Amino acid sequence: MIIKMKVKDKKSIAQNVVDWVEYRLPVFSFIKHNAEYQTPKNLNYAWNFGSLAGLALVIQILTGLFLAMQYTPHVKMAFDSVEHIMRDVNYGWLIRYMHAVGASMFFIVVYLHIARSLFYGSYKAPREMVWFFGILIFLLMMATAFMGYVLPWGQMSFWGAKVITSLFSAIPFIGESIVVWLWGGFSVDNPTLNRFFALHFLLPFVIVGVIIIHIVALHIHGSNNPTGVEVKSKKDTIPFHPYYTVKDFFGIGVFFLVFFAFLFFEPNKLGHPDNYIEANPLVTPPHIVPEWYFLPFYAILRSIPDKLLGVLAMFGAILVLFILPWLDRSPVKSGNYRPIFRIFTFIFCINFMILGYIGGNPPEEPYITIGQISTAWYFFHFFVILPLLSKFERTRTLPESIDAAYKV
Repeated sequence: MIIKMKVKDKKSIAQNVVDWVEYRLPVFSFIKHNAEYQTPKNLNYAWNFGSLAGLALVIQILTGLFLAMQYTPHVKMAFDSVEHIMRDVNYGWLIRYMHAVGASMFFIVVYLHIARSLFYGSYKAPREMVWFFGILIFLLMMATAFMGYVLPWGQMSFWGAKVITSLFSAIPFIGESIVVWLWGGFSVDNPTLNRFFALHFLLPFVIVGVIIIHIVALHIHGSNNPTGVEVKSKKDTIPFHPYYTVKDFFGIGVFFLVFFAFLFFEPNKLGHPDNYIEANPLVTPPHIVPEWYFLPFYAILRSIPDKLLGVLAMFGAILVLFILPWLDRSPVKSGNYRPIFRIFTFIFCINFMILGYIGGNPPEEPYITIGQISTAWYFFHFFVILPLLSKFERTRTLPESIDAAYKV
């Protein structure tokens, strides 16, 4: 009897603690909400990429934190401090490679996440805000990755920073002042490296904040699904846990298989060998290229001979995504029910990969001509094809509900 009373007392104490915390900070109800969150029951593995992107961000933050403990943001010591991490710090090589390969894995899953959204129309009403915050996250990722690429202070780091930041000089009247402000002086030097290091450390936490807003916006109207049909009854949904947590864990397993394959067998495959040469302002590399995930936009920049127009096209290639919900006005969301749209979306994705290939090659023929054609097609897809398809495409009949489509 005494033992039973003790157990009961312990349970009541624990419950009292939970109630006390819950009243002041509803963390337990938040966990319960996410576990019981109703999700369309026909989601496929393409919906894993959001959680995988979150996992990749956690890996980047943790490895970046440990690297920052050993890194020295000074032009005379940065390169040597990276070599010190690789050679002298216990498992420093593993942490550094995890961070470098992790950045590529982060971009891979985000590009796949965007491609899935484009195909299934996840940018359409009522999820425009989810889409906008997603593109904002992508922009912050690009800024963070660019600044991180400068930190090893190798040849490609230095010259990549010099070339990319110099692009702002094309802006009339204020361009030169912007470049001086970015550099912290009149050349890429120690002030540039210091501010890039500070921003590279800060921006991932800004990304975390925007991701929280992104998820809150997602939970207002719920996830899109392969049919593009909105939820109409409880029959259309299932709880997120355990059904989709199991799917997420499977996706995480595949993610780590690919991640570890690069990490342990080809850690430098996605990098550039020139970055293992210390930065030298007096020696220009024969072919300056950014990291692979910037190459499509770099190809767009180079495809236009005029510097200012090239810069506008490069930034416009990303900013056009913000107006996508108004360019594609078709009432049908999913590419599964839009046969012509599906074909053009696949062509767009292939064209984007061609741009990436062109961006990694020297600015000479036939790459220049192919790059110009691919750049023209990129904007043609958004400003001509999508509006025309919205008006003239004959779509397939949508199912009455998610449940009806699920049973077919």
